[in-house]
Amino acid sequence: MTKKNYFDERIAKTYDTRWPELFDPSVVDPCVNFLAELAAGGAALELGIGTGRIALPLSRRGVRVHGIDLSREMVAEMQSKASAADIAVTIGDFATTRVDGSFKLAYLLRNTITNLTTQDEQVECFRTVAAHLEAGGCFVIEVFIPELQRLPPGETVRAFSTTSTHLVFDEYDVAAQIHYSHHYWVTGGRFEFFSAPFRYVWPSELDLMARLAGMKLRQRWGGWEREPFTAESRTHVSVWEKTP
Repeated sequence: MTKKNYFDERIAKTYDTRWPELFDPSVVDPCVNFLAELAAGGAALELGIGTGRIALPLSRRGVRVHGIDLSREMVAEMQSKASAADIAVTIGDFATTRVDGSFKLAYLLRNTITNLTTQDEQVECFRTVAAHLEAGGCFVIEVFIPELQRLPPGETVRAFSTTSTHLVFDEYDVAAQIHYSHHYWVTGGRFEFFSAPFRYVWPSELDLMARLAGMKLRQRWGGWEREPFTAESRTHVSVWEKTP
């Protein structure tokens, strides 16, 4: 079955300006520093490379980066940027797509693991990553902690972010372990809407997926600055290592 590409030309052309906070150096630099340290001079594989928010600065740090992405439109935006020629890209579903070579590091950022909307796809993603990693190589995921404990009793919709031009609402289907992210923008007097499903996943579930793929948890942090991961953390950065 052909996987739906939610990041079409309409989203790709405006991605960097719709979410400008993601491109702020205070957000990008700690992530790049963290990944460059783990890569340790080896090659890196980015799943869901998008418009190159992290791949481009990581490549400029001397890390050889190969990306996988389903959206040709997002990749085209990246390839229009300076130094993008140094990054190889394969178009495909990152849950199953294989590329040549082996890697010291693989990473999947900004909740992108939840783009895989079934448990089977997420399990297969870990297996695919393990097949690409060198022994002792690492897989890094950055993803949110499901907000279920912050939902009022009996409610399934939560306002995630509200500004004068951008509203975001998350709608949870607990039985299916899916949340729908609904975005509303007012741009130049024009109303726009974007909605997509995501499969939220708990840290313990990810740890089991890693074990099934022959990896073990090495580190878990509350953010890229290595903040402690606690019961109050809203996101986590987890590192699994491929066992010999």
